[in-house]
Amino acid sequence: MIRTSLLALVALALALGTALAQMRAPPASEAACEEPTLRCATKVTPAFGPDGTLWLVWMAGGQISVASSQDTGRSFSPPTQVTTKRLNLDWGPDARPKIVVDRKGGIALAFSIFRDEAFNGQVLYTRSADGGKSFAELKPITANNESQRFEALALDQDGTVLAAWLDKRNRVSAKEAGRKYEGAALFFASSRDGGATYAEARLAHEGTCECCRLGLAFAAPGRPAVIFRNIFEGGVRDHAVMTFTAVSTPGEIRRVSNDDWQINACPHHGPSLTIGPNGTYHVAWYTNGKTRKGLFYAHSRDEGRTFSVPIALGRLDRSPTRPFVLSAPAGTVMVWKEFDGEKTSVQMTISRDDGQTWSPPKAIASTSDTSDHPLLVSNDKQTYLSWMTKADGYRLTAIEDQP
Repeated sequence: MIRTSLLALVALALALGTALAQMRAPPASEAACEEPTLRCATKVTPAFGPDGTLWLVWMAGGQISVASSQDTGRSFSPPTQVTTKRLNLDWGPDARPKIVVDRKGGIALAFSIFRDEAFNGQVLYTRSADGGKSFAELKPITANNESQRFEALALDQDGTVLAAWLDKRNRVSAKEAGRKYEGAALFFASSRDGGATYAEARLAHEGTCECCRLGLAFAAPGRPAVIFRNIFEGGVRDHAVMTFTAVSTPGEIRRVSNDDWQINACPHHGPSLTIGPNGTYHVAWYTNGKTRKGLFYAHSRDEGRTFSVPIALGRLDRSPTRPFVLSAPAGTVMVWKEFDGEKTSVQMTISRDDGQTWSPPKAIASTSDTSDHPLLVSNDKQTYLSWMTKADGYRLTAIEDQP
């Protein structure tokens, strides 16, 4: 037990050290590869269109680009430049460009940039109405001049795009009133025209951790759900989930687990959420709390009111990180990264019974160099691992093909 605790502390120190280093300067791989091409990408996000086309949005060389593939990632179209000049893109460990593709083939994008050296951000959005050939002028998702980061996009059945992000606008009024302001706030806005324009930003919840990615999905038509790292009483940064009663109406926050991670710092390690066809919430997250340390999974069958007992993922002695979970044709699939001292591998496990039991984890990809977080994507027929590595480039691996 002592050895496990020491290993966990070492893993946290390495993780936080890496995160802090990344917040001081862009990754070396990005600095060494200045072209906006896919081979230079540091963050790559996939999405399938309704016709089976695979779309990728990536950041490289300070720009955002998009390309498509008709053969599940074996070849790609010439990229379309979304940006017209080099920007100070948010290169934090949990930041990446986001993409959704609607039934009409419209493509909505969002990403964040740094406004200053204090890492205050701005979320920008755009849309393509011509199949990715061109994109509209970039616009800020809110007119507020404070910091917005860690945006998430989700697409409802009727084509409504919901955007959620972490926002620090309320720190201004807190400062004027002489109150201490911790963390950030969860804000959201919806688009009824496929991401061409968004309604006025609204507050969903105050008092979130300010530096972790969000998980966003729809529990039912018109009812989005978001998972985030919350700041509970005593400075405890555990995860919470909120299910909206309507697209414009936030619901109550529900605690995912009592990890008791009391920390006055930025973990840069957010959660993942997927909702199965029968309404089960599947969540995966990282913690270094007093109660538990490492990666964990739990599910809820009552819209987040209660969650199952968390189960541990991966090997602590291999620093498991960056979990991602997706409910898809193969079942409920989870992936995460581990490092054995020489190479980084993507581990996978599958549940065929809605999260009740899980297959033994196995490695489905590996690299000896730096890599992006592992993501999962589905075209409603197959589930794929989407992974960008410096040494081997972009990979799309069919989960069903794994022995």
